[in-house]
Amino acid sequence: MNLAVLIEALILVESGGDPSAVGDSGKALGCLQIHEAVVQDVNRFYKKAFTHRDALDPAKAREICRLYLTHWQQYYLATQGKTLTDQDLARIWNGGPTGWTKYATRKYWAKVSAVLSTLSTESIGSTRS
Repeated sequence: MNLAVLIEALILVESGGDPSAVGDSGKALGCLQIHEAVVQDVNRFYKKAFTHRDALDPAKAREICRLYLTHWQQYYLATQGKTLTDQDLARIWNGGPTGWTKYATRKYWAKVSAVLSTLSTESIGSTRS
C-alpha cells in the first residue's frame, strides 16, 4: 500500500483533480471534497489548526487526508488488530470511520480501484496540481 498513490486516486475520483471544486451544497471543498467534520477530527487528533477553507489548497488537502487516514489506520490496528487495506481506507474516506463496513461505500471503492489500476508511483507527480 502506498498512501500517496491512494490519495491521488481519491483526488481523481472526488474532483477529477479540481482544487477549487465545491460539492454537497457547499459542504465539501477542494480536490478531495473535504467536509468540515474531517478537518475538525484532524485538528483534534493531531492538535492542528486547519480550517475548512484549507481544503481548497491541494497541498493542505493532501495533508488533511493523509493525517485522517493515518489516524484511522493506527486506530484499527491498535483496537482490533486490523491492518487496513487501500479498500478499507478509501471506504473510510467516503463513509467515515466505519465506512469500510458500509455497503454503500462499495461503489466508491470500485471507482477508486479502477483509478488505482491506472496509477503508479512514477506517475503521481504528473497528477499533482
